Amino acid sequence: MAKIGDKVEHPFKYLVEDHKKMAALFEKLGDTTERAEKTREELFEEINNGLSLHSELEEKMLYPTLEAIKKTHELTLESEQEHHVIKILLKEMEVLDQTTEEWTAKSKVLEENVSHHVEEEEKSDGLFKKAESAMKKEEIEALRKNMQDFLAQ
Repeated sequence: MAKIGDKVEHPFKYLVEDHKKMAALFEKLGDTTERAEKTREELFEEINNGLSLHSELEEKMLYPTLEAIKKTHELTLESEQEHHVIKILLKEMEVLDQTTEEWTAKSKVLEENVSHHVEEEEKSDGLFKKAESAMKKEEIEALRKNMQDFLAQ
């Protein structure tokens, strides 16, 4: 998951790797039961922190750039709304008892929303591919540098 101090070699590859780390955490969370309160608490904290930083990175560094590109404008607006829904679910889960069926259900809905969002960004005609084909090398390098600077804070 995205962490302060991470090295960004390529902006889109970095985000894809971050998505994989998040999927692995969701898989671990999915293997828990309502009785695994401590494990759920730790995994949810890691997921919540990771998603929060990842979202902030995309919203501050990536999306403003991609919103200005005609080829990626609409997909970017969609991605921003998907982030909004994910943030609502995270806030709701923060205050729920992690040993309840309701929390378990919300965690599955969160995972499904994140998975859908990732698919929309990564698929062959998705946001990342369209952005990469529409951006010049210098623009991608500037994005990489901005992301690196953001994570250096």
